[in-house]
Amino acid sequence: MPSLRQTSHRASRSAPHKIRIIGGRYKRTPIPVLDLPGLRPTPDRVRETLFNWLTHLWEGEFGDKTVLDAFAGTGALGLEAASRGVAQAVLVEADRRAAGALEALRTRLGADNVRVVAGDVLGTLRREPGARFDLVMLDPPFGQGLLERVTPLVLQALTDKGILYIEAEGSIAPPDGTELLRQDRAGAVYFHLFRLLPRTT
Repeated sequence: MPSLRQTSHRASRSAPHKIRIIGGRYKRTPIPVLDLPGLRPTPDRVRETLFNWLTHLWEGEFGDKTVLDAFAGTGALGLEAASRGVAQAVLVEADRRAAGALEALRTRLGADNVRVVAGDVLGTLRREPGARFDLVMLDPPFGQGLLERVTPLVLQALTDKGILYIEAEGSIAPPDGTELLRQDRAGAVYFHLFRLLPRTT
């Protein structure tokens, strides 16, 4: 989900006041959507498609996976991963109020596999250079060049054959060192799944 500080371009429609987790142990749990300008949770259809892709690619095995939701917003993407039993889902969100709401929901769910980080994803990864993830999910604010800034660093944080998920305002080419696995579109949002190619030594 987008960071909430810079989202006026995302306000294509009014955000619902609540959305729900669509699968896993927390299925049907409501997620509050704060009344903040431009906040647009990833639609149910997109989340369902993404996790169908992941279930196929991982053969239904989520329990050994670590996940980074780099622009968490409502936390819909990261919480879907946690609901399906990943070992850890790290939700990074720059807006303090949104991060506080994520922490409150994590506590209410008793989701020990969720870690909420209030801050910028670039700073977070630079503070934790050894962090590695099997899946990184990027849904940054559109039109601000954030993908170009963030993608090189998150690629370094992927495990071997790690997966990168990107939502964008248009179709994008595979980042250097990756291959496109899946791509689809829902309204004005294009979403992609890339896999890291073997690193050269």
